[in-house]
Amino acid sequence: MSSHSEQFASDNYSGICPEALEYMIQANQGSSPAYGNDEWTQKATDYFRELFEIDCEVFFAFNGTAANSLSLAALCQSYHSVICHETAHIETDECGAPEFASNGSKLLLAKGENGKLTAQAIEAIVTRRADIHYPKPKVISITQATELGTLYTIEELLGIKEIAQKYNLKIHMDGARFANAVAAMNKSPAEMTWKSGVDVLCFCGTKNGMALGEAILFFNKALAEDFDYRCKQAGQLASKMRFISAPWLGLLETGAWLKNARHANQCAEYLENQLLKIEGVEMMFPREANAVFVKLPEQVIQTLKSKNWQFYTFIGVGGVRLMCSWNTTKSKMDELLRDIKDAIAS
Repeated sequence: MSSHSEQFASDNYSGICPEALEYMIQANQGSSPAYGNDEWTQKATDYFRELFEIDCEVFFAFNGTAANSLSLAALCQSYHSVICHETAHIETDECGAPEFASNGSKLLLAKGENGKLTAQAIEAIVTRRADIHYPKPKVISITQATELGTLYTIEELLGIKEIAQKYNLKIHMDGARFANAVAAMNKSPAEMTWKSGVDVLCFCGTKNGMALGEAILFFNKALAEDFDYRCKQAGQLASKMRFISAPWLGLLETGAWLKNARHANQCAEYLENQLLKIEGVEMMFPREANAVFVKLPEQVIQTLKSKNWQFYTFIGVGGVRLMCSWNTTKSKMDELLRDIKDAIAS
C-alpha cells in the first residue's frame, strides 16, 4: 500500500499523539480502581472544570456517536424533537443512533448557509406547529466546527441562545472538532460554550490525537441526573476508564489539545492557499478550521484515487473534503498538491 494512503480523508485516520500516549503508558503502571474511580479520571475531570471555568459534570464515552446520542437522550423525551442542520453528523452519519438512544426523539432539519443553523431557521421550525400531533421541539443541536468546516461566531451563538431561552429549548453542542474551533477563534472554551448558552458539550479527543474517547460536559448539572446509569446501560462505561481519562489529561495538562488543533488548522490554511493557485480548482466553503472543501473535475478525483489518496466526497455537495490533523506534514501536502496539478494539466 502506498505510504500516503492514510492522509486527508479524516482526522480519525491519525495516530496517537506523543502526549496522549505518554500519559496512557504512565497510567499503565500497576493497578488502579475500575469504572472511573481512579486518580486519572478524577484529575482529568477536575482539569475540564478548570479549563471551562465552571463546576460541570464530566463523563467519558468511547466515541462521538455515543456521546451525542446519549447526551441528546438526556435532554429530551421520546415525544420531543431535536432541531439540527441538514448536514449535521447526528442526521447524516450516526445511523439513527440519536433516535434510537432517545427512544424516538425526532430530528427536525433546517437549512442554513455554510452548514450553520440560524436563529431565524430555528424559530421557523419551533413555531411551525404547536399541536399534539407534532413532536414538540426541545433541543437545538449545533456543531462546532460544523460539518462543512465553518465556525459559529460568538454573536451567532448568542442569537441561538436567545431563541432557546424564548422557547425553553436546551442547547447541545457536537464538538467533534471543538479544539480546532477554539484554536481558530481565539476565544475561551467558556465563552464558546456555557457563556453562550450551551447546556452540554461533546468534546472529541479521538480527532485531536487520542486513540479513542470523548468527554461529555454538562454545564447544566441538573440535566446530568442519572447520566452515569445511561452510559452503563448503553455499554459506554469503560471498566479501565483510566485509559480514556489519562490520555485526556495528557492533552489538557501539556496544552497538546490546542497545539494539535492549531497545527491541523495551519495545515488546512496552507493547503487552501496552495490550492487557490491552481487553475481549475474552486473552494466550496470558507476554510475556518482544519477542513478544506474543494471542487475538482471528476477525472482528477479518479486520478487521485488511483494514486491511493484517501479523501471523502460524500460530505458537502459534490466536492472533495481534505481534512488535516495533528500529524499532517507539509511534505505530504506538497505531494498531494503536485498530484492535483499534474492531474489537472493532463
